[in-house]
Amino acid sequence: MLEKEKIRFIEEKIKEYKDKSILNYHVLEGMADWVRVVDKKGTVIYTNKTMRESLGDDLKGKKCYEPLGKFAPCSYCITQRSIETAEIVQKEERVGDKYFSVKSSPIFDSDGNIYAAVEVFRDITREKKLERELKDKNKKMSTDLMFARTLQEKILPQKGVYKNLKVDYLYRPCDMLSGDMFDIYYIDDKHIGIYISDVAGHGITASMMTMFVRQTMRAIKDDFMSPADTLTELHKRFVDLGLESENYFTMFYGVLNIETNEFKYSNGGHNCIPVLFNDDKIKLMKLRGFPISYIFDEIHYVEDVVQLEKGDKVLLYTDGITEMENLKKEQFGLEGVIRVIKKSGHDILRAVNREVKQFRWGDHEDDYAVVLMEVLE
Repeated sequence: MLEKEKIRFIEEKIKEYKDKSILNYHVLEGMADWVRVVDKKGTVIYTNKTMRESLGDDLKGKKCYEPLGKFAPCSYCITQRSIETAEIVQKEERVGDKYFSVKSSPIFDSDGNIYAAVEVFRDITREKKLERELKDKNKKMSTDLMFARTLQEKILPQKGVYKNLKVDYLYRPCDMLSGDMFDIYYIDDKHIGIYISDVAGHGITASMMTMFVRQTMRAIKDDFMSPADTLTELHKRFVDLGLESENYFTMFYGVLNIETNEFKYSNGGHNCIPVLFNDDKIKLMKLRGFPISYIFDEIHYVEDVVQLEKGDKVLLYTDGITEMENLKKEQFGLEGVIRVIKKSGHDILRAVNREVKQFRWGDHEDDYAVVLMEVLE
C-alpha cells in the first residue's frame, strides 16, 4: 500500500472511530497542549490546532521527527514503544527554545489492534528555567558553604605546645558547617585561656553563632582574668544581640596559670563534664551553670579551681560524643568516655575516634569535638 493510501486509510479509521468517541477531536482541537497522532511508520497523520499554529499547517504526512527540527529518528522513540508494548510512555523533548513533557499513548481499533499513537506535548519551559535557576543557586550556595566550612576549620586553634601545655583535638561536623567551637589563646605571659562551646542546632545559623563566640571571647579575654566573670560578660553581650529565644549555646571555660599550673574554670551550662586524668587518677570536673541564653537577663557564674600536676590531662568534649547511639539506642555517655580513658593509655584521641565509630549505628546526627590538654611541666 502506498504511503498516501496508507494515510488515507488511517484517516478513514480515525473518522470512523471519532463518532464512537474513541478520539474526540473537538476536545483535542481545543487543548492548549500540542497533540498529534503518529502511525506505525512514524508518520504524522494528525495535529491539533495549537500545534499547527506553532509549527505550521503542513505537518501531516511528515516523519514524526521532522516537525521537531531533527533530521533522524530519536534514539529512544516513545511512540514506537507505545505501539509495540501498549504502554503509556513519557519523556522530555526540546523543540527550538522550548521544553516539553511528551506523553505517548497507544490507539486501538475496534478489533483491539494498535494502529497508531497519540502524543501530547506539555510546555514545561518555565519549569525547566526555574529548575536551572534553582540548580545555579544551589551550586552557588554549595560553593559558599564550602568556603564557610573551610574558613571555620582555618580559624580553629593550632595543635601543639603552648608554653607548658600541649593541646590536640578531634573536630567532626555532622553537616557542612558545625555548631561546635573551641579555642586556646594567651591572655598574658602567665595565663592561657581554653574553652569548648556547643551551639544549639546545626548549619549556617549555628556556625554564625560560633563566630560570635570566638570573636567575643577574644575581645574580652584581656579584660577578665576570672572565668566566671568572663562567662558573665559573654552572656551580657549575647543578650544584647536581641536574637530569638531558641538561640543559645553552652561553654566550659578555663584559665591556666602556666607558672603554678593552677587551673580555674567555670561552666556555662555545658553538660559534658570535663575529665581530669593521669595514670590511675580520674576526676570529674563537675560545676553547674546556666547556658548562654535569653532565659535570664542577667546571670552571674561561679568558678572552681584545681591544681594540675605534670602529666595531668583534661579531656573536653561536646554532647555529639555522649549522645551517640548504637543499634540498641543506647548512648555512648560519660561512661563511654571514661571507659576509653581507662583502657587507652596515651593515645586518647585516636581511641575516642575508633570507639565512637565502632559504637555508632548509622550516620551520626550531631557535631562533635574533643579537645585534649596535657600539662608538660
